[in-house]
Amino acid sequence: MLSRIGQGRRTLVAGTAMLGAAVLAGGPASIPARAASDVTVGPPDPRLADYKMPPEDAPHERTFMQWPVSLSVYGPRQLDQVQAKITLIANTISQYEPVVLLVPAEHADHVRTQLSRVVEIWQIPTDDLWCRDAGPTFVKNAAGHLAVAHIHFNGWGGKQQHGNDRRIAEAIARRLGVPFLDSGLIGEAGGVEHDGAGTLLAHASCWANPNRNGEPIDEIGRRLVQALGAKKIIWAPGLKGRDITDYHIDALARFVSPGRVLIQLPEELDPQDPFSAAAFQTYQGLKQATDAQGRRLEIIVVAEPKQTRSRDKDFVASYVNYYVCNNAVIAAQFGDQKADARAKDLLRSLYPGRQIVTLDIDAIGMSGGGIHCATQQQPTSKQ
Repeated sequence: MLSRIGQGRRTLVAGTAMLGAAVLAGGPASIPARAASDVTVGPPDPRLADYKMPPEDAPHERTFMQWPVSLSVYGPRQLDQVQAKITLIANTISQYEPVVLLVPAEHADHVRTQLSRVVEIWQIPTDDLWCRDAGPTFVKNAAGHLAVAHIHFNGWGGKQQHGNDRRIAEAIARRLGVPFLDSGLIGEAGGVEHDGAGTLLAHASCWANPNRNGEPIDEIGRRLVQALGAKKIIWAPGLKGRDITDYHIDALARFVSPGRVLIQLPEELDPQDPFSAAAFQTYQGLKQATDAQGRRLEIIVVAEPKQTRSRDKDFVASYVNYYVCNNAVIAAQFGDQKADARAKDLLRSLYPGRQIVTLDIDAIGMSGGGIHCATQQQPTSKQ
């Protein structure tokens, strides 16, 4: 049994995807598109022109994570398992940099007993664990001061409760005392990759989608570029309506450094698997793309695992959904000893000088995500 390719969060339907323009248009979507009526989006804040997002491998002040509490999403047994993996990830990252775990006040005392003493708790209400999507997207100006480029979170197009999660980014910005700048966009930071040198990469399916943004794709791209301080965005069609995220890029392909992309693929295309078809479509597009400097991309392929511990059909086994923190890369391993070892060796070669730490986070994989999805970095700043 093969793991699913670059699948984000929970899968909604199975079946064969349509490619090309049909994918961009939505294909055989399984759920109705919903307008983002629960958020108010203003025009992009012009002050964003002074900021840009540092790459993930730049120095961090801290890592933010969220404590999941929603029984309606997980059920008691799965929630316990997912919480245990969030604890594992937080405690591991805390060996390399400060970690703040966002926890509702009524859970704080219980959670404190499970954490390393160096993990800090901020009592901010949460619903779920996906801090990459609901947390703040930090940008930095030339003087070294931070702001939050606010990408409005609406539960992946209204697919899940998010009454607390939608307020997390603003609560953190307020506590830190940093500017909170509207991007004019609805979406999630897990849906866009950036190389720190002017180039973005995204699947159109989770941005140019009426459940998030109604503007033309060129305008959405312009706003993303402005929000993150980039110069160019590379679009791939992606896949609408098959998983809760509408196919986030960060479980499939990541910028390792400017001009270099790591992508996870199976040995061959499975035309009956919509995620496989969409992944290879992204791969083919990347081979033709150029970055903001006009260079062809160097594309590095990591093979997916074949024999994972979990046999869940929707299990996400993404080696590329790792997190780069100070002096380390925190990645997942899935029980396929050969594939796990190859992936770890590859990450070691791509991130020289950093420790490569691999964790069993299967409960989060069964929930549809990985370590990168569960984390959000705060870059260092000049105070």
